Amino acid sequence: MDHNAHKIIYIVDEENHLKGVLSDGDVRRWILKDGSIKENVSEVMNQKPITLLHTEINQANQLMSEKKIHSIAVVNEENTLRNIIFNSNEVIYSEKIQLPVVIMAGGKGTRLYPYTKILPKPLIPIGDTPIVERIINKFHDYGMSNFIMSVNYKKNMIRSYFNDLERDYELTYVEENQPLGTGGSLSLMRHLLTETFFVSNCDILVDADYTDIVSFHKKKEHDVTIVASLKTTQIPYGVLKIGEDGLLESTEEKPEFSYLINTGMYLINTSVLDFVPDNEFADLPTIIMEAKNQGLRVGVYPVSEDSWLDMGQIKEMEHMIDSLGVN
Repeated sequence: MDHNAHKIIYIVDEENHLKGVLSDGDVRRWILKDGSIKENVSEVMNQKPITLLHTEINQANQLMSEKKIHSIAVVNEENTLRNIIFNSNEVIYSEKIQLPVVIMAGGKGTRLYPYTKILPKPLIPIGDTPIVERIINKFHDYGMSNFIMSVNYKKNMIRSYFNDLERDYELTYVEENQPLGTGGSLSLMRHLLTETFFVSNCDILVDADYTDIVSFHKKKEHDVTIVASLKTTQIPYGVLKIGEDGLLESTEEKPEFSYLINTGMYLINTSVLDFVPDNEFADLPTIIMEAKNQGLRVGVYPVSEDSWLDMGQIKEMEHMIDSLGVN
């Protein structure tokens, strides 16, 4: 699914009969039910997808619009898959999101030395566009136009870049006089955050439906929604399991383990600001855990492994450039 741009797979049998469809949303719901990613696809897929007869193909665009789906299978009378129709490659969002976006851009980016000795991490180019501008553009595509950026290291360079940029969104800078971490700087923004807001690190890109994240957050009545990426790690060796007596019980060759990784993107209600210390260093995950321990609802919105790109280290930055095809 990560290797096709449409994030959907149509499943057929040996005779090309349509058996079901598997979308990234199906996978996300399965993970949220604590389902195993090693489960057979037949247990996860939608076994009754919306279809069109090949004689009704002219109705495809209307039906996709009515059902709010991005593709539809065309079948014959025997339910044999004849074609798949996708809507326009142009993304048109029916509902604009009008929420503020906080971008944490005050760190030194020491893991990206020597690049960050010259440029602040937010301005490191991915192709011909700085990473932080790519992040802003992604949110802006969904209608968001109120951005708040915490700055500290080489802050004047960041200001100069955006001051010279033609843009149709508002960008407010919040200056940290000392490093405050990914959570502490929120204490400087209390007067700017009067409604639910997004938070993003300045070195990540998340390819997801941001409208769906907001809907998920509201439907589940979360105080915090953490956007998480599925990450699979393989041990490249045979693993031995031993008993209490030290004797071998079993072996497993090159096992794989799957985890949900914090992407560094959040949707947060203003109630969480009560747990942010004033002008003190604090990590946002620590603040979120304190809020959870005090009874606030913290949920997780999973995305696929390739939907999250991180450039916190040089190797990861090179992977991001390759993945975006902007060498």
